Amino acid sequence: MSRDHVQLEAKKFVVVLVGSLLGAIAMNFFLIPANVYASGFTGLAQLLSSLLKEFAPFNISTGILLFILNIPVTILGWHKVGRSFTVYSFISVFLTSFFLEVIPVIKLSPDILLNAVFGGVIAAVGVGITLKWGASTGGMDIIAMILSRMKDKPVGSYFFLMNAVIITSAGFLYGWEKALYTLVTLYASTRVIDTIHTRHEKLTAMIVTKKSNELREAIHSKLVRGITTLPAKGAFSGEDKEMLIIVISRYELYELEHTIKDVDPNAFTNIVQTTGIFGFFRKD
Repeated sequence: MSRDHVQLEAKKFVVVLVGSLLGAIAMNFFLIPANVYASGFTGLAQLLSSLLKEFAPFNISTGILLFILNIPVTILGWHKVGRSFTVYSFISVFLTSFFLEVIPVIKLSPDILLNAVFGGVIAAVGVGITLKWGASTGGMDIIAMILSRMKDKPVGSYFFLMNAVIITSAGFLYGWEKALYTLVTLYASTRVIDTIHTRHEKLTAMIVTKKSNELREAIHSKLVRGITTLPAKGAFSGEDKEMLIIVISRYELYELEHTIKDVDPNAFTNIVQTTGIFGFFRKD
């Protein structure tokens, strides 16, 4: 393993660590004290913890429940999604659960709107930087990817279904005002994640490079994706180049970015949202 690779993995771990810390801060300082829910498995763990506190003779914290919920998901993801992605996702879950346990729950503000907005934004920064470095916060990300491949439906529909359950349950348990503030949190989170990374399911990369052959080989060694090449010419320099066009999932963006930087740091790359695909697109 090269020194550069070790440094890259170390940076990735630090980013996942910071992302997990931000997620725990958002929960324990803003969302949990206000009974406003996060999205995905974190919100589900928060909801289950509230239900146990209200209706069971015992209580399990959000951090412990988040960790328990992700154990079977991690095993499934290991076989179905990819080992590197799953390992870092589980590290993210473990660290988030750890920070949720060691950071005290403190109510910084009595204003529920401030809690909803700041909780959503801080949590989203953590999720966004984690996604940007090729991992996820586990749970719903992994399940949505697997279900999307099996049923051939958009990942977003499964996120929507999970969050709809959380919002509806919050409404029945704590009143519909809490449910509406949960919607505010989810909206703020989505906007921030879109800014830092992307929540779009599929993306199209258009890469203009003078090292077309080397870049094609490097991309194919990391991603099993088809590439279309077109001749290109710099209008100012007059240099002959090629444009590589490739459609990827959002989880492959990290690998693609670093592959391009390694092979041709001077390549011009344009990433755009892909709203639909006709024809073959590999799902595994």
